[in-house]
Amino acid sequence: MDRIIEPELMDDPEQGKAYALADFSGPNTQFLNLFADKFTDFVGGGKVLDLGCGPADILIRFVDRYPDCECIGIDGAEAMLAPGRKEIVRKNFDHCIHLRCQCLPVAKEGNTFKAIISNSLLHHLHHPRDLWQTINECADPGTAIMIMDLFRPESTARARAIVDTYAADESPVLQQDFYNSLLAAFRVSEVREQLAEAGLSLQCEKVSDRHLLVWGRREG
Repeated sequence: MDRIIEPELMDDPEQGKAYALADFSGPNTQFLNLFADKFTDFVGGGKVLDLGCGPADILIRFVDRYPDCECIGIDGAEAMLAPGRKEIVRKNFDHCIHLRCQCLPVAKEGNTFKAIISNSLLHHLHHPRDLWQTINECADPGTAIMIMDLFRPESTARARAIVDTYAADESPVLQQDFYNSLLAAFRVSEVREQLAEAGLSLQCEKVSDRHLLVWGRREG
């Protein structure tokens, strides 16, 4: 099944509300657990960059686990950031989590990042090189890098089955977005080609029946 792209930005306020209300605790907890498993020596401190942070649930969980971090979240859709801004204030994390409405690629702007993370951004990008360009720009030697995303199933029927399995209780908006995202996602082989073209020596592997993981450290 060939890739079918979807809109890069989720700028509909109804999408923002749906994602803020949806229960992503399972995959988001998996993301943090995978980060801890892959980077056992990471103890927090320093700056963390989250690309495509959406409503910032992962950043909030990240600060809960690594409280000494200063986190910057980037997303191109204010509709996705708005619920996150409210939750960050409610959690009293506005001193250490800063959200910016900005599209990729982004510049380093003098920052030194101990970690660069991203969850479910890659499949939205019409030009995936924008993500890898940003990582090349923003990562220093030794920076921990971890990208998790969906991978494209072999058929539309399989995509529909995945939606039915994992999003049956979610809103119709979320179910349709999930289906579209599966069709827009890349396969492991395609991501490995992208990494090679970008000159990034990172690992790429499947970590569930619908997720792939890119991880490693920026070489010096």
